Amino acid sequence: MKVAGLVPFTTIDFPERLAGVVFFQGCPLKCPYCHNPNLQDIHQDGTLSWEDVLHFFSERKKRLDGVVLSGGEPLMQQDILKAVQEIKALGFQVAIHTSGIYPKKMKEILPFIDWVGLDIKAPQEKYHLLSGREHVSDLVFETLKILSDSDIDFEVRTTLDPAHLTIQDIYALADQLKEYRIPQFALQKYRTFPGDKNPPSQSLIDSFFEDEMLIKTLKDSFNRVILR
Repeated sequence: MKVAGLVPFTTIDFPERLAGVVFFQGCPLKCPYCHNPNLQDIHQDGTLSWEDVLHFFSERKKRLDGVVLSGGEPLMQQDILKAVQEIKALGFQVAIHTSGIYPKKMKEILPFIDWVGLDIKAPQEKYHLLSGREHVSDLVFETLKILSDSDIDFEVRTTLDPAHLTIQDIYALADQLKEYRIPQFALQKYRTFPGDKNPPSQSLIDSFFEDEMLIKTLKDSFNRVILR
């Protein structure tokens, strides 16, 4: 287990729970708006041992409700099932933030987790532009089907990058998502970052959220739509 860091307390990463967040090293995607590019290299050593993580949370059983496993891509870790089971054994609920490209691992850990945040980056025909990888969209939608067919609570979230996505793309994505049971669909604003070589204007960033017809269509299509 390659642990890149730990946030001791959050109220926003695991809905309705007080939680800590564990960030894992390694992600196979190369998203153009990635805020944690230093976590992409799976060969880089972690900064904490897994034993340190377990010790940290064992002392916070009465202060926290849950633990969020994030990254990077947590399902890239070889022993992620064991990690989830060890966190559960401490009495915590477990959330996973994932890109969805490891559907077999998702199916394996699903009986032991309590919530999933699933990044779906684009309509399928544009997925390579937002993930930096060819031929991953089928894996992501396979993960979505696994979640949709289960009883677990989850969220689909999409970051609206105006350099690569248009309003029409979001309509197309909504059409692809409508056949699945999605408890919550979150639209996330693009955020500029250090090293952003060609940041979009604020007006372009806001344009998705100011399109009243788009927002109405999404709210009519999904149980709950969140704008972040």
